[in-house]
Amino acid sequence: MADQILPTNDWPANAVPSDLIPPGRKRLGWAVMAAATLGLLATILVQILYKSEVDTIGFETWRPVVYAYVLWGVALGIGQVLTRGEDGQRALFLLPALLFTIAMVIFPTLFGFYIALTDWNLSSFSGRRFNGLDNFWQMLGDPYYRNALFNMVLYVLAVLVEYVIAFGLALLLNAQIRARKFFRVVFLMPLMLSPVAVSWMIGKSLMEYRFGPAATLARHLGWDNPAFFSDPIIARISIMILDAWTFIPFMMIMLLAGLQAMSREVLEAARVDGATAWQTFWQVTFPLMLPVSVTAVILRIIFKLKLADIIITVTSGGPGGATDSVSSFIYREYRDRSNVGYGTMLAMAYLVIIVVFVTWLLKLANRFVRNVN
Repeated sequence: MADQILPTNDWPANAVPSDLIPPGRKRLGWAVMAAATLGLLATILVQILYKSEVDTIGFETWRPVVYAYVLWGVALGIGQVLTRGEDGQRALFLLPALLFTIAMVIFPTLFGFYIALTDWNLSSFSGRRFNGLDNFWQMLGDPYYRNALFNMVLYVLAVLVEYVIAFGLALLLNAQIRARKFFRVVFLMPLMLSPVAVSWMIGKSLMEYRFGPAATLARHLGWDNPAFFSDPIIARISIMILDAWTFIPFMMIMLLAGLQAMSREVLEAARVDGATAWQTFWQVTFPLMLPVSVTAVILRIIFKLKLADIIITVTSGGPGGATDSVSSFIYREYRDRSNVGYGTMLAMAYLVIIVVFVTWLLKLANRFVRNVN
């Protein structure tokens, strides 16, 4: 029969198992996957229309969508085996990870975009209502959101200062100094603490306006009104210092690892050639450390883009939203105003900004490293 797999002895010398699958079996596999995909999409569409009150046909819960998704996963595995043979069987080992990623990342993201197009306030009795792009236009005219974006630019630029300090500490701890191991442990201690704990110990205690040791010392030094979180500029700088104190050790340990992995012969050759300490650093150490430096800075920027806990604990975005990050502003939009629809629109817009910015940053960093090397 034409649809039967050829015997092993009749296989061509350059053939792979997937090439020997009969066309009828491949068509069956594609039909199974196509039917399951269409069924899943139709179930999701019907449920979305029903929940949006556009149509009266639908399900009371999203449980049928879960059932359709499970059946789609099973059909996808069967279709892979039918269309690809042994390659499809190997692909089955990746299928659980794919289904988990779709269920835990793709679906929630798509559902988030749907929620962003609704008017949904938990304090309202009207429930969720589709309102199109109203939240988007409100976001464009929101001065507090623009202020939070501006603050994020300042917070991200502060990473450059943190990098300089971290690199200096890494060079210090890489040198032959007394009690080097002790200082390595001491400098790493802020990284071991939770940002919330740092906020309470320093922001709420040491920098407290009336009785805090930092405020008392500032008064003795001549600062009449040592309010670290009352003036917008000083409040921003204080938040930057708290966050930097927590995460500078993260960059420091990465840079220290890069310095210790550096070849000593290269540094000795530079000294033999008569290079000064500054020339050795700028022409040898810094270029060799550039890949590690770029990795440390990019990871730190990614962490900085999520800055919220210190701001929420210490200032709650004040004074007047001066210290708000985008994440803390979105958090307060959910917590204080119970505005789920608008808050989700802010989060989705910020997600797009982060993806575009980080992609551009990675390309720029890759080009910079190639040009320097």
